[in-house]
Order: sequence, then structure tokens, then C-alpha cells
Amino acid sequence: MNTHIPPGKPAPDQVGSAAPVLVERDGAVVTVILNRPEKLNATTMPMWKLLDETLSALDADDSIRCIVIRGAGVKAFGPGNDISEFETHRSNVEQARLYGPVMHGALRAIARCRHPLVAMIHGICVGGGLGIASLCDIRICGESSRFGVPVNKLGLAMSHDEMSGLMRIAGPDVTLEMLLEGRVFDAAEALHKRIVSRVVADAEVEQQALESAQRIAGGAPLVARWHKKFVQRSTDPTPLSAEEYDEAFDCFGTEDFQIGYQAFLAKRTPVFGGK
Repeated sequence: MNTHIPPGKPAPDQVGSAAPVLVERDGAVVTVILNRPEKLNATTMPMWKLLDETLSALDADDSIRCIVIRGAGVKAFGPGNDISEFETHRSNVEQARLYGPVMHGALRAIARCRHPLVAMIHGICVGGGLGIASLCDIRICGESSRFGVPVNKLGLAMSHDEMSGLMRIAGPDVTLEMLLEGRVFDAAEALHKRIVSRVVADAEVEQQALESAQRIAGGAPLVARWHKKFVQRSTDPTPLSAEEYDEAFDCFGTEDFQIGYQAFLAKRTPVFGGK
């Protein structure tokens, strides 16, 4: 399936800048914007639903080579779920059981996305916001960014799906430290804990994240998808099947391989077609 998302189109079924999730496109790079700047991009149930729909549609578009996820403005990537919504949507077990699958569906859509994901992190990135960022493949933040998961102060447990990204990038010890202490910490510590890939000056976050996305987009897109798949598979201790082993050789049958190695020998820049 190839669902093409044209440049500048809002997320599916949304119109205008008031939509809680926006999509912007620049060639093969798509930017997904968590768009509630008046609430520091705090997530709500409708926002989670739209994020799920958006990432699922983008995942199906073979013309995309990289997706950047960011929050609107420069004050926050995201502070997590909008606490004011708890009273109407998560005030008891029954409501939480309805809310949980909506949020977890969006997180799973991010986690299973075939395309490389770059998190552009301005300012605050905590709770559910950090849950989203942690599922991205490259995470670039500013020097003043702040991180943490202070859910213990709400009497709230972080579910398996919500902590899956943190477990992947930081491991069980750091994840548990963050959950038990509920402490918010700076970008330098986040880099040390492997929560972010790179820390840059605040004014350079957008440029650095977009340059990273363009570098990814300049590579062979099928190879990028294979690499994501292979790295994710490497965390599973189950032995590779014969088919999985052989898949690593499929790249030699692509047009992009012919373009790539011939361009190298000719000392020219390759232009990959994704075939």
C-alpha cells in the first residue's frame, strides 16, 4: 500500500492549524507536529487517536524517507497527558481501560513505523511526551531541555507500552530509577543516560534535526527500513529463521544497490529511487 501524503497537508480528517496533530512535508521528509502549544502540547484522547491515524497513514507511504516528530513552538516537545482530562476520561479503572488502548495504539503505531524517525526536542519532554520521543530512532534536544517521568507524584503507573521506548534506549535500571524517583533532570544527564542521541544549542535544535532527516533521506530508503527491522529483530533472542537470515542479502537485488556502488566507483552522488 502506498498512501501519498502531499506537502503541507494536515493530519487525516483534520483541517486548519487548530488540529491537534499537523503534518508538513518537504520532499521525502515529513514533519508531524504535536499541536497544542497553549497546553505545552499535552496529549488528549482525541490527539492520541489522530496520532495513531497519522503515523499509520505515513507508514504506508513508500515515498517518505524520514519522519520528524516535534511539538509546536519551542517551549515543549510534550509534558505528557493533559491532567485536566483525567476527571472525565481516566478517573477510574473502567475509564482507564477505555483510554489505555487508544494511547497505546498510537505508541505502537510509532514503534512499528518502517520509516526512520527523528525527535526534534525543544524544552520540556516528560511523561507521555518522553514516551513518544523515546520511540524515535534519533533524538536531538536543546541544552535547556528537561526530561523525566514524574508519574509517581500522580499515583499513576506507567504501562508496558508507555515504558517500552525507555526500556529500549535506557535499559531497565535507568527506567526504574526514573519511575521510582520521579525526578526531572537536564539534557546533559539525559545524554549520559542515553535518553537523547545529541544535545545542541537551543537555537540549533530545528536545524540539526532537519539536517539529520535530510541525511537519512539522502540514503537508500529500502536499506534504512531494513536496518530498522534488523536492529529491532536483534533484541529478540530467538534464533533467526532461514528466511530472516537470507533477507540481509535482498539488498543486492535492488536498483538502489546498482545505483549506490556504481556512483561510488564513479565518484558521484547517488540518487536513490527506492527500488
